[in-house]
Amino acid sequence: MLEPILVFRHLGLAVLLGLLVGLQREHSEVNRPGMRTFALITVLGTVTALLGEVYGGWVVAAGFLGVVGALLIPAILLANRGEVDPGITTDIAALVMYGVGALLVVLPEAPAIPVAIGGGVAVLLQLKPELHTFAHRLGDQDLRAIMQFALITCVILPVVPNRAFDPFGVLNPREAWLMVVLIVGISLSGYILYKFVGEQVGILVGSILGGAVSSTAATVAYARQVRSGLVPVRGAAVGIAIASAVVFVRILAEVAVVAPGMLPQLVLPCALLLLATTGPPLTLLLRNRMHHGPPTEPRNPSELGSALFFGATYLVVLFALAVAKRYVAPEYLYAVAVLSGLTDMDAITLSTARMFSTEGVESWIRANGWRLIVTASLANLFFKTLVAGLLGGVILGRYLLLVLGPALILGSFLVIIWP
Repeated sequence: MLEPILVFRHLGLAVLLGLLVGLQREHSEVNRPGMRTFALITVLGTVTALLGEVYGGWVVAAGFLGVVGALLIPAILLANRGEVDPGITTDIAALVMYGVGALLVVLPEAPAIPVAIGGGVAVLLQLKPELHTFAHRLGDQDLRAIMQFALITCVILPVVPNRAFDPFGVLNPREAWLMVVLIVGISLSGYILYKFVGEQVGILVGSILGGAVSSTAATVAYARQVRSGLVPVRGAAVGIAIASAVVFVRILAEVAVVAPGMLPQLVLPCALLLLATTGPPLTLLLRNRMHHGPPTEPRNPSELGSALFFGATYLVVLFALAVAKRYVAPEYLYAVAVLSGLTDMDAITLSTARMFSTEGVESWIRANGWRLIVTASLANLFFKTLVAGLLGGVILGRYLLLVLGPALILGSFLVIIWP
């Protein structure tokens, strides 16, 4: 038997959540269930759940069928009179709120769950124009990217074997594919944002979004535009540097997911390198007031081939780190970090974070893993400078080296001298 104060808490939350959703519906729909109706439906869910604890779950089911009937009758009458069908959104929302009311009783120790569901329903209903606009603005390529991410996450991930296939215990396909899901998810978010706002913004925001998808791809795009005369050298150097700075944000985000215990070691070095990477280009941007657009549209980051390539790269880097750690001096791990960081930072970041989270407290990786990541980031910055010079011309390479020079010097200082 529930205490009266707990019962009143359930009922009070049911009323408030019902009023919240009903307020939104009453403001958006005419002659449809509004504040009072939604509050009563949610309270009904709570009451039937309370009765269900005594008489059985059939009471909740009967209440649900009663709500369905009450919502169907007006719809049938409208159809018989030939009036326009108002849609089923409000009806489905009412059924969900009935369930929310019941959840308040079923989950007495976790009221935040039904409260979050009820609040989410209200927000979802309110965002109707924005959601419709989003759906209509998605092109075929954008929808393809989203569906490919669903394939990677919902279809492939559950069937990938979850065991190691090597003597070091690091070549686990499931763990590798989880890293693929993480990286593709981050890149896909940047890709969708770029598609929506990339063409309408200037070099600053456009470069940030391009870097969120792939800073290396943004570097290649800017360099080719310089070669074609579409973007001046200074504008390209600023765009490449800003896109490269996003790498340090990605590093922190990835480590926070895979090995949060590593964050205290990485936050300050990454923050300093972020400032050193963005300082010179932002100064140039403000002084010269450049308004050139972002780089050319990035490729779909959720292509299956790209995902497989990253997964293989992650496993190769992880295996190379394990072999080097076992058979040679730990200092040779820096060579692996440099080679891996030349073209991609995600693999070395995730593999180092993964080893950090599994190694013993006294391991070399736990003490110096952040140095490997910083070393790889320096190799990545130098590689982009080299690529920019080869594709965009020597002047672009020199200018970019000048812009990224402070970050390269600071990063070297951190790796060698930082305690």
